[in-house]
This record gives sequence, structure tokens and C-alpha cells, in this order.
Amino acid sequence: MRKELDPLLHSPLRLTIMSVLVSVEKADFTFLQQQTGATSGNLSVQLDKLSTAGYIEIEKTFKGKKPRTLCRITDRGLDAFRQYAETLKGYLNV
Repeated sequence: MRKELDPLLHSPLRLTIMSVLVSVEKADFTFLQQQTGATSGNLSVQLDKLSTAGYIEIEKTFKGKKPRTLCRITDRGLDAFRQYAETLKGYLNV
């Protein structure tokens, strides 16, 4: 019996977001938007879903007078991402 892929991470945009966050300490909204090619609205919705699941933490700050959204992957998110990758490898080794 094959292990099921995490449906939250199986979304292409959410998987891309997590892939970026795995390789950096923190990423701001603009950087994530550039890396993913997502619209502001879609990226915001997907970040909220990942945050609600506890996969990422979102910090709202200001840089001067401009609002800044910083995201970082949590230990739970890192574990989920690694498990997703391992499960996917299992699918490929059939």
C-alpha cells in the first residue's frame, strides 16, 4: 500500500513556497512572489493555509513606513516537507 501524499503540500504553489523556504532562514513576501510567479492575492491565500497548518510562521513588520511580511518554515513544516519528498521518492521507485 502506498503512503498518501500530504494534500496540503501537493498544491504546486504551496510546494514551491515550501521549497523556497527550506533553503532560506526567512523570506519576505516580495521575494516569495518573485520566486513563485504568483499573484499577490493567490500567494497571500496560500501562505495563510500553510500558516494555519503550522507549516510556516508569518511575521508582520515595517521597513520604514512600508509594511513587510516575513515568512519562515517551522520544524513541523520542515518535517512535513521531508516526509512529502520521501513519499514521492517511494512513488518513483515502483
